[in-house]
Amino acid sequence: MEVVVDALDRVFARIVEGTYSAADSEALCLEFKTDGRSVKDDLGNIAEAAACLANAAGGHLVVGVDDRKTGAAAFVGTHLDPEKTRLRIYEVTQPPLLVEAETRTTMQGTVLVLTIPVSTQVHSANGRIPTERVADRCLPMSTERIAAVTARKTGRDWSAQPSGVPAVEADPVSMQVAREMLARSIDLGKRRLAEATDVDLLRALGVVLEDQTLTNAGALLVTRAYEHAVLISYTHRRTPAGQLTANEQLTGPLVVAIQRVFDLIGARLETTPVSIGKGQQLHIADLPEPAVREAVINGVMHRDYFSSERIAVEHTLTQLRVSSPGGFVPGVSVNNVLTTSSRTRNANLAAALRTLGLAETAGSGVDRMYAEMARLGHEPPRFSADFTRVDVTLLGGAPNTSLARYVATLPQEEAVDADTMVILLTLLTQRTVSAEELTPLLQKPAVVEAQSVLSRLSAEEIRLLEPTRETARRAHPKYRLREEALAALGSAVTYRRRTTDQVDRKIIELVNETGVINARMVRVLLDLDTVGASRVLADLVERQILRKTSEATRGPSVTYGKGAAFPAKSSRRGRAESIVSSGRSRENELAFDDLDDQARD
Repeated sequence: MEVVVDALDRVFARIVEGTYSAADSEALCLEFKTDGRSVKDDLGNIAEAAACLANAAGGHLVVGVDDRKTGAAAFVGTHLDPEKTRLRIYEVTQPPLLVEAETRTTMQGTVLVLTIPVSTQVHSANGRIPTERVADRCLPMSTERIAAVTARKTGRDWSAQPSGVPAVEADPVSMQVAREMLARSIDLGKRRLAEATDVDLLRALGVVLEDQTLTNAGALLVTRAYEHAVLISYTHRRTPAGQLTANEQLTGPLVVAIQRVFDLIGARLETTPVSIGKGQQLHIADLPEPAVREAVINGVMHRDYFSSERIAVEHTLTQLRVSSPGGFVPGVSVNNVLTTSSRTRNANLAAALRTLGLAETAGSGVDRMYAEMARLGHEPPRFSADFTRVDVTLLGGAPNTSLARYVATLPQEEAVDADTMVILLTLLTQRTVSAEELTPLLQKPAVVEAQSVLSRLSAEEIRLLEPTRETARRAHPKYRLREEALAALGSAVTYRRRTTDQVDRKIIELVNETGVINARMVRVLLDLDTVGASRVLADLVERQILRKTSEATRGPSVTYGKGAAFPAKSSRRGRAESIVSSGRSRENELAFDDLDDQARD
């Protein structure tokens, strides 16, 4: 991200204050330098630093600040002329790099600020190997890296380039695997495509050029052009530090390698049977297969094919890690991978994979991973990345069967919605959520988007959430699970929430049915211990909803009936208003929450 002038002023202020040195302030888009022994050497060094920044994300190069000092003493100034510096950078860089240069006078001294654009080319300086900015350092670029960065900057799709391999050289085994993939599709057109000739099938995949040769994607997918290159490495251990139980290095064709890695993973997934009622049973894997497939295919689809590194799939009993060469494409990071628009460096390959049914529609693959993990009670996928690799880790284990059973009852569109599943998973362990809390969790760009999801899930059509009474009038209320959702989730919830309204309603309904109640009935009704039941009854008597109807002072002989504030039978809304008017306090509601925690399973 470009460091703007205002941001530079803040950096300068921190250096003057002694909070940070210039070295501490250097970053991806900012570097400091000072004058050296000769102007010629200084300009050569500055040109190399400028090319390094331009090859990455651009930024600012400040000359005249000593990065080893703090305070005003760090501003040592410079004798370099802006226009001569700008011209020299242009002369010694290949291809020529044009930068902006200006002298800035601060209270501490004069500095030269060079603004380096994000270039569409890869630049070198002084005839040396090109470098690129990584964090706060300039690192040499390999031939593969130069090709990858050039393709990214120019928008060139490697997978769409001509391979020179004739379409008629498609491998029979790989074509059969591709046909089997298409035959499993729910799309009638794709199933019919499985019966087409090889060339027609490849044309439908979009990998045949006008001269009847294949694109790089086509050659990679269905020919033996890459049979000597390891594309995917699969290893399996029972535990992360245990001995290898499987170690396969898979070469081309890619469709065969993909199918093989799916088979290797599937053979080692353990399942748990879950009854969902009406005689139906689900067999749920400790790692959800759809999430596993998406993790692998995302690695295949988005990797950098200029790199000779392989995709590494590391599998243990409860964990799968997929590491693919190449960092995220520009605009994608670990903080927005769930919500950013779909972007790939291999558009031709991605389209072919989607036609084969191996990848979700554009932009939904990561959503699928999030939803599939959350619906089993597992944490969302973990992404990590640098400029050389992207890693995604799925942490599984025995599924939360109560949650899986409940999700099976939800409308299909909610059961596969990443936002819904992540919110539901969050509310298994905490009583309330708000839009502010969920915004970073759901990777939404604004609080209003998270609020719209909460509002949808609290609508009468879904009835999953409800705003708390205390915050209902706020623009962004706190939301909790509705009582019916809590009951259906059962032991999946790690707490028990009963608001005073809910406790009152249950007891009022029981008294209306039986006429009187005692402590034992309350214990059974609310699943409380003896002390908890006594506290509930004492509170209801104090608010005159109940009154003691027996002479006994202890034991099951003590009974309670309708008190002066007991609500008359009316509409549900009327009962609620009557209960509210009985004077219940916020402290009472918190006390009931404490009782529920004590009674937790």
